[in-house]
Amino acid sequence: MDAVVTPPSAPAPGALRRHTVRGGGCEAFALKAGDGVTITDPEGLQSACVFAFDGTGEAGARLGLSGATAGPDLAAVIADAGASGIAAARLLAAHGIVPGAQKGRLALAAGPVPGGSVTLTAGADLLLVVAAPGRPMAPDAQEPPTDLLVTIARAAGFDDLPAPLAEPKLDLRVPAAEARALTVKAGDYIQIIDVAGRQCSDFLAFDAKALEAGEEFGLDATTTRTLMGAAYPGPGLHSKYFDARQMALVEVVRDTVGRHDTFALACSAKYYEDMGYPGHANCSDNFNAALKPFGIAERRGWPAINFFYNTAIEGSNALAMDEPWSQAGDYVLLRALTDLVCAVSSCADDIDAANAWEPTDIHVRVYDAREDFSKGIAFRMTPDAEPRLTRESAFHPRTSLLTRNFVEYRGFWLPAAFTGEGPIAEYWACRERAAVMDLSALRKFEVTGPDAEVLLQRTATRDIRKLTIGQVVYTALCYDSGGMLDDATIFRLGPANFRVVCGEEFTGKWLRDKAADWGLKAFVKSSTDQLHNIAVQGPLSREILSALIWTGPTQPAIAELKWFRFAVGRLGGPQGPALVMSRTGYTGELGFEVWCHPKDAVALWDAVWAEGAPKGLKPLGLAALDMLRVEAGLVFAGYDFCDQTDPFEAGIGFTVAAKEEDFVGKAALARRKANPARRLVGLLVASNEDVGHGDPVHVGRAQVGVVTSAAKSPILKAQIALARLDVSAAAEGAEVEIGKLDGQRKRIGARIVPFPHFDPQKTRVRA
Repeated sequence: MDAVVTPPSAPAPGALRRHTVRGGGCEAFALKAGDGVTITDPEGLQSACVFAFDGTGEAGARLGLSGATAGPDLAAVIADAGASGIAAARLLAAHGIVPGAQKGRLALAAGPVPGGSVTLTAGADLLLVVAAPGRPMAPDAQEPPTDLLVTIARAAGFDDLPAPLAEPKLDLRVPAAEARALTVKAGDYIQIIDVAGRQCSDFLAFDAKALEAGEEFGLDATTTRTLMGAAYPGPGLHSKYFDARQMALVEVVRDTVGRHDTFALACSAKYYEDMGYPGHANCSDNFNAALKPFGIAERRGWPAINFFYNTAIEGSNALAMDEPWSQAGDYVLLRALTDLVCAVSSCADDIDAANAWEPTDIHVRVYDAREDFSKGIAFRMTPDAEPRLTRESAFHPRTSLLTRNFVEYRGFWLPAAFTGEGPIAEYWACRERAAVMDLSALRKFEVTGPDAEVLLQRTATRDIRKLTIGQVVYTALCYDSGGMLDDATIFRLGPANFRVVCGEEFTGKWLRDKAADWGLKAFVKSSTDQLHNIAVQGPLSREILSALIWTGPTQPAIAELKWFRFAVGRLGGPQGPALVMSRTGYTGELGFEVWCHPKDAVALWDAVWAEGAPKGLKPLGLAALDMLRVEAGLVFAGYDFCDQTDPFEAGIGFTVAAKEEDFVGKAALARRKANPARRLVGLLVASNEDVGHGDPVHVGRAQVGVVTSAAKSPILKAQIALARLDVSAAAEGAEVEIGKLDGQRKRIGARIVPFPHFDPQKTRVRA
């Protein structure tokens, strides 16, 4: 194997560039004669439809597809593709092509083997549209349209820039180790692109009107960090960069990297002189030259915002740095909040890892204020995956009317709390009446095929063979080491039909890889974008949903649905939108999750709200949910378990079944169970001072564990926590101390108690 695996960077001529066509969507690409295109179906059962144009009309023959089966009309594909269709139509329009009845060709049939592919060669300069067609999936069906991968090999090398987000007002290249200045009008967007990857870019912005009045007010990192409460702003509520007057100059709209620097100066002559490189090009001198026409005074070192620079202040109070995380084409999109004079550099540093030892170009695009770009942070399932920006759930049109307080959670914007309510009121609504929350960020995978049961029996810690149709089971998924990959609920829809609902996007790929390794005929199809869901939780949840949901005679009614069972029904009557209802939740209360296609989400929310509001139903955000789940002893990925934690150490050892068949991690789990090292316990904290995830737990001077989750429990009127402790210090009733500051200077007393802290017999959830 390679000694060093490096981050992806700009493809060289003849190299490959990958793109993702989302299930149900389409993408457009400009090809040159001789370019190769490979279309791959990574999940199986997904067709690929191709349209090719050479400027005179359809040119399927130029790709060797003249004999392929005809597909749908281009206009229908564009109309069904949502945002990706709009982007494709824009590129088509730029080439004078109006989507109409042009027929596509099925370049790839819905093959029975995941990973099927076809390779085509452009016989002329072409405009190519690749679609992943598919109809909306009903909640009780298992045929979601899924992603295609398009790999392009350029015959003559790559155009090294991603496609514009819209028609640019300005296209400006900043050559390696140089800087450029520009003016930007209020409301316009500024896109700063790392062309080749792993290249830092310093950014300056000044209030243009103040400059005209002889005053210099530019971005101020210290003011920004203080007002935003973070090292650097990001898309969402805390998104603005300020000047020393505490006036916002720009806001961050999109960020595909999420790793930047606002701690240090732009590189200066002194830095290189001190390192033994006098006369070295540097960003501060480059800025002085670029800004001179605007009358801005020179500085020896400019306090700049450095995008893509990978720095952090460590616990030892040292300023640490490493290679940037950015990849070719990554960008930050800003919006000017007033008229600005800006300067952008390509950092000149080639004497350390700041630019991966080789400075490369930065590119700047400016877009008109009339454009409308979604806010988002990039989510990548794997380091080399194409970034996907944070998306809104189908319930967002309703939740956004009730709050602006959204946080990024696993690639989705979800409410943290609701205006006029707040976490405490939301919490009590769930405990005493009912609450509704958006849980659409959960990942869903349809597992089908003759070997579906075998695949899940070999990967889940539960005995899946015992699962009956209409039943749900909670399970762990582990690596060979016994460490947890994920936790999940598994629904059995049929003899060879399952749905896995979990937290990690990677879980689907892991299951797919296992099926391939074992030669199983099982499909693992991503259905997250076809199934959005709310949870209706609380003592009145059954009453609310019973009035809304119709189930047929072969399905249990809401009032008959048992714990960890599900039913198929419809909203409002036999002709209403299709739903799946499961008696599951994450609150420790009687409750249900309701699953629908995104097109029906608003109707579902409105019906629940109309029926529930007179009964005291409230919306519930992530802050209140955290209190509820800690009280109920329900674990959370990244807090209460990780890949270093087995299910026993995570407090969910009950999910490890004593089944005869081998499964991933079985031997390691048997060894760990026989020789436990740590145990998850409940803590009753003897103080109202905040404790939280990561706080050390001590007996005397020695640290014996760590707090994994904590909350102030409204119903118990006390602060409680979950903690993972060494088994020697985990006896119920024992006194421990939670360390603050350095863990030694300040201690908060706590006692080990049983958990769940609230309703330990789960009488409420079983009601």
